[in-house]
Amino acid sequence: MRFALKSDRKPFRFLAGSWLAAILVVAGLAVASAPAGAASFQPLEIVTKNGVQVFSVEMATTEQEKQTGLMYRKELADGKGMLFDFNPEQEISMWMKNTYVSLDMIFIRADGRILRIAENTEPLSTKIISSGGPARAVLEVVAGTAQKYGIRPGDRVGHPLFGSK
Repeated sequence: MRFALKSDRKPFRFLAGSWLAAILVVAGLAVASAPAGAASFQPLEIVTKNGVQVFSVEMATTEQEKQTGLMYRKELADGKGMLFDFNPEQEISMWMKNTYVSLDMIFIRADGRILRIAENTEPLSTKIISSGGPARAVLEVVAGTAQKYGIRPGDRVGHPLFGSK
């Protein structure tokens, strides 16, 4: 009788182990299919002559996040963006390779002041877009944002990256 009980349990353990393995495989596939890149959003403010504009930005801080950026995305909502941290302040060069959405690239100095804005960038282009001087970060937002909100060089950006907000 004990032998029969052990025999009955062994297939159950095997079956339970198989189900557990199947669940882990499915969970792994779900994680693998999730979009890569920066996932946490943070508030960012730009103080303009027209008032304060608030954005919700993804952070690109790792090399992989900075290299991928907003590539492969088909849309970017108004008020959303990605903030690239290039600490320490340096000359920054970007491009639009594999980027389907036209962007405004806002180059920001270490003190939080906007250095330069490259408006309405060309999707899928490998043309180099330069900061035009030392910058700490780049904010990418949907094309037309700078014009729409009156964002100009010299405006102040409020975010913890620049010691504010």
